Amino acid sequence: MAYSIHFLPRFPFHSLAVAVGLTTTAAIAPAQTTFDAVSISGRTVPTVGVAGWGDLPLAKSPFQASIVTRDQMRDRDVTRLADLTRLDAAISDAYNTEGYWDYLTVRGFVIDNRFNYRRDGLPINAETSIPLDNKERIEVLKGTSGLQAGTSAPGGLVNLVVKRPTAGPLRDVSLSWRQPGTVQGTVDLSQRFGPAQAFGVRLNVAAEHFDPWVRQARGNRNLLALAADWQLGAADLLEAEFETSHRSQPSRPGFSLLSNRVPAPADPRLNLNNQPWSLPVVLDGDTASLRYTHQLNSAWKLSAHAASQRLTSQDRIAFPYGCGAEDNYSAYCSDGTYDLYDFRSENEHRRNDALELAAHGQFASNLGGRTLNHSASAGVLFNRVRNRFQGQAYNYVGTGNVDGTLFTGADPALTDESTNRDERSTEVFARDALRINEQLTAWAGLRHTRLHRESVRTDGSRPTDYSQSFTTPWLAASFAVSANTLAYASWGQGSESEVAPNRARYANAGEALPALKSRQREVGLKVQQQALRWGAALFDIERPVYADVALAAAGCDADIPGATCSHRVDGVARHRGLEADLQWQQGAWNWQGGLQWLHARREGSTTAAINGQRPTNVPAATLKLQARYDIATTPGLSAAIDLVAESNRMVREDNSLRIPGYARWGTQLRYATRSGTTSLVWRAGIDNLFDRRAWRESPLQFGHTYLFPLPPRTLRLSLEAAL
Repeated sequence: MAYSIHFLPRFPFHSLAVAVGLTTTAAIAPAQTTFDAVSISGRTVPTVGVAGWGDLPLAKSPFQASIVTRDQMRDRDVTRLADLTRLDAAISDAYNTEGYWDYLTVRGFVIDNRFNYRRDGLPINAETSIPLDNKERIEVLKGTSGLQAGTSAPGGLVNLVVKRPTAGPLRDVSLSWRQPGTVQGTVDLSQRFGPAQAFGVRLNVAAEHFDPWVRQARGNRNLLALAADWQLGAADLLEAEFETSHRSQPSRPGFSLLSNRVPAPADPRLNLNNQPWSLPVVLDGDTASLRYTHQLNSAWKLSAHAASQRLTSQDRIAFPYGCGAEDNYSAYCSDGTYDLYDFRSENEHRRNDALELAAHGQFASNLGGRTLNHSASAGVLFNRVRNRFQGQAYNYVGTGNVDGTLFTGADPALTDESTNRDERSTEVFARDALRINEQLTAWAGLRHTRLHRESVRTDGSRPTDYSQSFTTPWLAASFAVSANTLAYASWGQGSESEVAPNRARYANAGEALPALKSRQREVGLKVQQQALRWGAALFDIERPVYADVALAAAGCDADIPGATCSHRVDGVARHRGLEADLQWQQGAWNWQGGLQWLHARREGSTTAAINGQRPTNVPAATLKLQARYDIATTPGLSAAIDLVAESNRMVREDNSLRIPGYARWGTQLRYATRSGTTSLVWRAGIDNLFDRRAWRESPLQFGHTYLFPLPPRTLRLSLEAAL
């Protein structure tokens, strides 16, 4: 394996459907799996709620996860999901650009925005801009996710935890500025009312004006979010919340290869979506949830949790794609020109409704005279998806170039069709953590999924309709080597479901394909001492791959009647790797970071040229590190430096082209002080400190290779006041 790393010194509120459902939040019994909390940088690490094991601390869990808390988001300037790629070595970019929704790669697999995202544990669609201002933390569960999701891509599952009313009053405001002219303001308020403070409310408001380094990308966004809870009695808690958000900003398309050549990194300020007729991408979202929890007794809880998400999108861009002059649609022309299309998909509507009913608690069993303690949960999740679109524009309008100096006329005619989709699924699940003795715990989970999916083009053509059922198990064992050391091993499955396109060229047009069963094996070690905390995991993920396989000379590139193509399983993607993290505090110094080494290969494909090759846009080695120093002469002042380093990424599936690895540095200052009764936190940072120029990523989209540059050196300032 060869790689290189180079180091250098509105608030419109549409109709919201709120339903009621049952889920569990019970803690694992103290006699079974309650452990001391882990801390990072002196702060308590929260539990990984999306894992489904109650209040289990991450340090005592038989899996790997990344948790970014509200304070860490502020200190590390995490304002969108794409920013997670700066913090965790297992998470990398998958097609992240200005003005669009984010894509993430975890352990080398691009996670699916439709199926791999959760909000307080319930499924949501992430084909939108997700505001983080009202999120308490972000959890990224790594590995196959069949225990937590009926269908999902392997690699990871992202869960967004909503801020809830605090125990005491909260008055928090912040103002931030990012070079050259982006400004954001937020308000976070919480208050409790009534006898015994039984009723609580939390309000989050945010507004932002975008003026980034990328030209022709000015825009704005806003958020209004309200959460409330009501302690109805000693055994009953009712929680409700909603958020409504709006974002409008032109997006930036990627650069590309010039014929069969990787060009020098482009000016990161240049936006190829700079036509006079270019319009912003507009993303509106409304989400609401209601959760009722009932404490049956000291050991068991029942709860109902329901949520509804409604998204509206105006997806528009001057879209560069391919080179007709050279009959090459995977890259731009050798002279830097490209075919330019007017793409518009207006009034996209996506709706997701979920209801979960569950029970969680503890009980004891007897086996051969030995008492075994269980922490168990069981339940059912109902999910419904309804996506509605209209005809779209995708019209050739002329030629553009990589200098952004050629301009064309617009053609917004609706000449192409979109696809409407419906899905209903029911998932029945059960989990059990069985504590055998003081050191050994066995873990088991099972999820059975039944789904029904339908799709049809917006003109009524190419309908598909199928039902499917499958079961995904998960097993693990953990062993407490000492009070500070945990070893574990796990095995699990995940599922994905797909139908062959209902088009003339497919021999299996419209047929439901066998569910893809991904498998992961993992062994890990977690060590937690007073000043040093570290962990490591070896993982092996195998995922079957759907692909178009040619059956005749005409192949799969055109709609030629006669069944010249088949959409089917075509080998596997196998990702094996080592993941490690470290947190070390010594005196005024605090170090934290992680690394990942990934051996990802394609195996068993009918296309011999890609067998044994690395996947595109996935670094084989990644290092992410932060060092912080608390300055004793000025209490409250700390300085930090960050490093993100990645090895090269493959550009072609046959690995004939690649982009070099890179390293970028950042630095920041944090000063916490008080003015009377007001706590103030000042922050200043510089991203890409040495203004490194490099290609950040090379995603393959629709058979075309795109290249995105590193952002330029950027100064940011913020002030947070807790009144």
